[in-house]
Amino acid sequence: MTALKQYLIITFNYWSFTITDGALRMLVVLHFHQLGYSALEVAMLFLFYEFFGVVTNLVGGWLGARIGLNKTMNIGLFLQIMALSMLLLPEQYLLIPWVMTAQAVSGIAKDLNKMSAKSAIKSLVDSSHSSKLYRWVAFLTGSKNTLKGVGFFIGGALLTAYSFQGAILIMAIVLSAVWIVSILLLKQDIGKARFKPKFRDIFSKSHSINILSAARLFLFASRDVWFVVALPVFLSQQLNWAHAEVGAFFACWVIGYGIVQAIAPSITHRKNSSNSRSVNNKSLLIFWASVLTLVPAAIALSFDYFDVTWVIIIGLLIFAVAFAINSALHSYLIVHFASDEGVSLDVGFYYMANAMGRLVGTVLSGVVYQFFGLVACISISASFLMVTVLITLALKFEDSNSQDSNSQNSSSTV
Repeated sequence: MTALKQYLIITFNYWSFTITDGALRMLVVLHFHQLGYSALEVAMLFLFYEFFGVVTNLVGGWLGARIGLNKTMNIGLFLQIMALSMLLLPEQYLLIPWVMTAQAVSGIAKDLNKMSAKSAIKSLVDSSHSSKLYRWVAFLTGSKNTLKGVGFFIGGALLTAYSFQGAILIMAIVLSAVWIVSILLLKQDIGKARFKPKFRDIFSKSHSINILSAARLFLFASRDVWFVVALPVFLSQQLNWAHAEVGAFFACWVIGYGIVQAIAPSITHRKNSSNSRSVNNKSLLIFWASVLTLVPAAIALSFDYFDVTWVIIIGLLIFAVAFAINSALHSYLIVHFASDEGVSLDVGFYYMANAMGRLVGTVLSGVVYQFFGLVACISISASFLMVTVLITLALKFEDSNSQDSNSQNSSSTV
């Protein structure tokens, strides 16, 4: 089967999973809020979801290199079906520990699926074609985020049309069909390393991947420290937005964010050249990280001078564009830097840092907002982004073609 067909199957799997992931998040938020849970209590239901993402990315990368990415992707789909099935119990049995466990299974499934999709692209694209690799990664990542926003809408619509269990059942049935198609069509040996990596190989030995991972941790912590809990609660309690308005606003934001992410190559890489220098440029990464740093700083300073509602709306739109471009550049670079042999080890390690950033941001979002308010959360966001810029200064562009199975030994400054 051609690389393009494999890419389309992987993208279809990723899309299908993402829609159910976004819909499930919205279903849990809306349903349990209706049952009387506070916004902070609902957010805590997702704590295991984020925590197990850290563990899954480390172990999943190692597992993908040993058994193949097609298997880890299919395992991810199966686990999501399991997580959905766990929520089919009657309402009186949906206690907090059970729901948190279901979210933990969903978190494992999500990160297995994401790691598999991102890693597989490295196996399907010639590593010398950096522009093509950038476009494919950006499209996959951007379309995923757009469809996650669509999933928010679908989750709300399903809950309106059916009961909570009815909506969950529909998603489980559809995803089961996707899982069967994936088992039948996805190439059997994609991403499987010729060597058998040892468990200690889950930790990257590449300087560039370690630096990029550290930058990614602070990048995503900077978003979630005000985006996950603080902002939805602020919009609801302080600005008196209805829950439907909050949900629709965030869904539109995620969709727009995904669209910008998908077209990021046309923004950052205008030349249709395959020359890697036009893409693999540290100054480009530092420039966009610096631009992003200014956005939350400006939002925090503007609260005392302008209408808060418009500050948040306009500020979030600008933040979406700048953050999407940063995320797209990062997503491309980890695939570029990853070793050709056992690519999932490097990608898994990197997305472990991503998950750790989300976890830190989620916890701080609730704690800091509760004691200090939204402006404090946004100020911490700007501080985290400053750290991201400083970490990125240490990045070196290494030649992925000269990597051995465990690390990238040669480097060149671009």
